[in-house]
Amino acid sequence: MSDLLVRPSAQPAEDGTLLTITPESAGWGHVGFEVLFLDAGRTARRVAEERELCVVVVEGRCVVRSSHGEWEIGGRADPWAGPPAAAYLPPGTDVEVEGAGVAEVALCWAPADGGAPARVLEPGAVEVRGVGNYERRIHNILMGDKPADSLLVTEVITPAGHWSSYPPHKHDRDAMPDESFLEETYYHRVAPAHGFGMQRVYTADGGLDESVAVRDRDTVLVPRGYHTVSAPPGYDLYYLNVMAGPTRAWAIANDPDHEWMLR
Repeated sequence: MSDLLVRPSAQPAEDGTLLTITPESAGWGHVGFEVLFLDAGRTARRVAEERELCVVVVEGRCVVRSSHGEWEIGGRADPWAGPPAAAYLPPGTDVEVEGAGVAEVALCWAPADGGAPARVLEPGAVEVRGVGNYERRIHNILMGDKPADSLLVTEVITPAGHWSSYPPHKHDRDAMPDESFLEETYYHRVAPAHGFGMQRVYTADGGLDESVAVRDRDTVLVPRGYHTVSAPPGYDLYYLNVMAGPTRAWAIANDPDHEWMLR
């Protein structure tokens, strides 16, 4: 199996943890990512320490408790049923996430120095990007228009038979304003769940060139290089992107071999 592909556990842990990615396990310096599967009343506890946290409700409802308050957020039946609910917590926060019914919750982490105010993140406008068979729907959750220290979080809905993150692009150079260095995770959901999607991650010199088949609840690591995603006919894809790096900016470079698609 590819080193870029992280599969969930067969069963959630006692606190609901289904998947955990740390900077140490990924071999990088910024992004951490977890997925919780919570029954009603099941609680996961975390300490943010020197990290900021974005809690994203992938489906269902949950209660987020900390010294900053108690918020019940969520409500969509699945990732395709409207914009997401989310909350932001700064570093140094002890947090509890409890299922309010069955809930799937993502914890998105990155280093922070002070962070931003704790708050519920209201859904932004839905963005349609691309045309034809690379049209997709973007739900921005915690991008550059919302304050944080280093986290960038968004989700993408890709209809069956379409491509997204297309044309392939990269963000692996700290060369602002032209390009930012951002590590990234892609957390995939597939409908129907027995289907699959495809993701390619590659560099221009060929030092990295991997194409992986992703199943429901798989995560793909993007440490560097161009990347793109394809949804086969018959299967809709959802993915949640978590990005972080030394500069909090989404500045990308398209693969020049395929940039003509935008003209």
